[in-house]
Amino acid sequence: MNEHTLKGDWNQLKGSVKQKWADLTDDDLTHIEGSRDKLVGRVQERYGHSKEDAEREVDDWRSSNNY
Repeated sequence: MNEHTLKGDWNQLKGSVKQKWADLTDDDLTHIEGSRDKLVGRVQERYGHSKEDAEREVDDWRSSNNY
C-alpha cells in the first residue's frame, strides 16, 4: 500500500491504529492523517521507541493488516 492509499483509507484504519497503540490520542490520529512518517513519529514519542524500532513496529502493523 502506498502513502496515497493509506491516507485515503485513514478513517477506516484509525480503529486498528487505536487498538495497536492505545496511548495515541484522537488529536494524534487527526494530526497523522494517514502519513506513515507521522505515525512513526507519534509512536516514537508516546512509547519512547527509537526511530528504527518505531518504523519496524509500524511496518509490521501495516504488513499484518495488509495496509
